[in-house]
This record gives sequence, structure tokens and C-alpha cells, in this order.
Amino acid sequence: MFRRIGLFLLTNLLVVLTLGLLMEFLGVRPYLNQHGLDYEQLAAFCLLWGMGGAFISLGISRWMAKRAMGVRLITEETRDARLKEVRQMVATLARRAGLPMPEVGYYESPDPNAFATGPSKKRSLVAVSTGLLERMNREELEGVLSHEVSHVANGDMVTMALLQGVVNAFAMFLSRLIAYTIMVAMRGDNRRNNYWIFHLSRFAVEIVLMILGSMVVAYFSRYREYHADAGGAKLSGKPAMIGALKSLQRLYPVTSQLEAARPDSLKNFQISTKTFPSWRRLFSSHPPLEDRIARLEGRRA
Repeated sequence: MFRRIGLFLLTNLLVVLTLGLLMEFLGVRPYLNQHGLDYEQLAAFCLLWGMGGAFISLGISRWMAKRAMGVRLITEETRDARLKEVRQMVATLARRAGLPMPEVGYYESPDPNAFATGPSKKRSLVAVSTGLLERMNREELEGVLSHEVSHVANGDMVTMALLQGVVNAFAMFLSRLIAYTIMVAMRGDNRRNNYWIFHLSRFAVEIVLMILGSMVVAYFSRYREYHADAGGAKLSGKPAMIGALKSLQRLYPVTSQLEAARPDSLKNFQISTKTFPSWRRLFSSHPPLEDRIARLEGRRA
């Protein structure tokens, strides 16, 4: 985990330094410094707030999932045979993946789904919906759980939080940089007008950058889903993983009343999500089920 954090921070630092050198070469940085903008302070501020917000979300993700989704933990004292089977499957899969035992839970929802979350491999949660338990057989359920355990084993929660933090930091940084440049170019004697020029420009540019950034995050999330499918196939066997995805394909479109309420941090680590048409797929955290099945079956590179 700490190695991954260090790598992301180093990458972020190198990009900031590269931007600084480019701005110095083009004469933008001296121009901004001359007009009162401290580049280094702005970069540090945006990095702190952008990465800080992502890490706070990651730190409370397990707690938030339990509250937002109404997750009930499945413990050793649980008597329900089906729920005990779920816990035993997760324990077996975690052992195969070399993981400590995650918390296991379930939540009430007709949506046949499952998710994994948590700030680290030692503090993770795997949860399934009642809709999934009611509609899948044992092999299909094992395929779903292996996918979620693979997310934990791959450290996807930390990776996506770091990526989101980098996107947030750069959206904040570039929007303020561009807005300040616009304000300087249009600066007049009226301080109130300068104030509104800066903040309206920053708001508009930040929205555009966050939209573009969400496409980057969604693309990487789709890649992680393929990776989790492959990991799940290793843990439970390819037939179980393919069977789980084909079962989801048959069951959808089952709509969930909780879909709109589900936190974005959980949407990345579900087994499935709604399939969107054409351009909206650019913002989807999951590839189409048919593409995931084809990749596992070796029909698509």
C-alpha cells in the first residue's frame, strides 16, 4: 500500500515539476509571479486538498458503506445457512489470495450485485445484496465473490482513491491557474469585478476539467474490472467467473431503488452496473458484460 502511495505521489510531483518547467520556458510562470500568483503555494494547496479529500473518502469508505447501504455483517454467530455459506466462501477465497479475512456482509436490495470497499487489505469489506443471494446458484455466487476478493487483493480501492486524488488536485490547480490568467488579462480597477471574473472562470473551467477527469477515472476503473475478472477466474475457476457474468447478463436490466443513493466510491467496485448507450459509456465504471465475458472466453484481446 505505502509503495503504491509513494509511486503516485512521486508521479504527481514529477508532473507538477514538468508543468513548472514548461511554464518557465513559455514565460507564463514569471508573468503570473509578477502579477501576484505564487505558483508553488498554489500547487501545494491543490495537492493537499485534492489528495486529502480522496484519502478521507477512502478512510471512511467501509463505515460509509455500512451506513449508506444498510450492510449487516455476517459473523461466526450468524445462523442463516445461506449467509454462513457466503462467509465461508469469502474465507476460502481470501485464503487462496493470501489475504486476511475481510468483513463480510449483506444488504437488502432487489439489485443482484455485490461490492468490495475499505481503506486497506486488512480493513476491507465484501458485501452482497439479497437480490444476488436469491437469484444465483452456488457456483455463480462464488464467481461474484472471487471478483470482489480480487479487487481487495489488487488494492483497487487504494489505487482508485489515489487516481481520483491526482485528478482532483490537477483540476483544482489548472482551473485556478487558467482563471487567474483570465483575470489578469481582463483586470480593471474594480476589485469586485476582478473577484467575480476569477471565481466564475474558475468554476466553469473546473467543471470542464472534472468532467474530463471523470472520463480518465472511469477508463481506469474499466481496466481494473477486467483485471478483477481475471483474478476472480484464478481464485474460483474460469467457469464460475464466466457463469457469474452470464447470470448477471440474464438478470439485467433489474433496476435498484438504491442505485441513486449508492456512493460513487462503491460503484467502482461492484460486480456490475447499468449499461449505458454510446457516448455515456465513456463515463461508466464498468465495461459491458458481454465484453467481459468475451475477454474471459478468449474471444477478445
